[in-house]
Amino acid sequence: MTHQVHAFEPPERFVAGTVGPPGERTFFLQARGGGRLVSVSLEKVQVSLLAEKLEELLAEEQRRFGVQLPEAAPPTGGDNEPLDTPVDEEFRVGTLGLAFDVDTATVVIEAIAVGEAEVEVELGDADDDADEEPDEPDDHLDRLRVRLTPEATREFIERAKRVVNAGRPPCPLCGQPLDPAGHLCPRNNGYHR
Repeated sequence: MTHQVHAFEPPERFVAGTVGPPGERTFFLQARGGGRLVSVSLEKVQVSLLAEKLEELLAEEQRRFGVQLPEAAPPTGGDNEPLDTPVDEEFRVGTLGLAFDVDTATVVIEAIAVGEAEVEVELGDADDDADEEPDEPDDHLDRLRVRLTPEATREFIERAKRVVNAGRPPCPLCGQPLDPAGHLCPRNNGYHR
């Protein structure tokens, strides 16, 4: 089976967004450019970690290479528009990769599909496969590759943070999301004070 690489270098738009009400949201990364629209789904924690690691990457590149970076998103608030429709999932993200291209001063984000090894559990003795050469884990997986300027990366980070924080508020005692129907807090052992 052949893999497909969806490359946007650079995209017209690259955002994190959600579909569904808080508590039932599905998170997406969406890239648009050249008449194409690609949406890939991922977990909320992946969006949060992606924003955090992108901030670290920008800070490191500024320190190491003197890359001039914007301190915050533009005063207009950035891109607050909903995801473009139709939101058709190309694949589910299993791995995210980040890199900084010093020659072009751009950030490269790569979202790699969940692999068969991550989904299936193989049964049998470990010695059965000793004669076979190991497969390259990500050679046959679909991927979304996006190249962003530091300014566009900063805008993506700010929007990703807003999207993650737009869900259900956390319980002040245990940190778990509060449901509109109620919340049995483990810190209260299920009892209200």
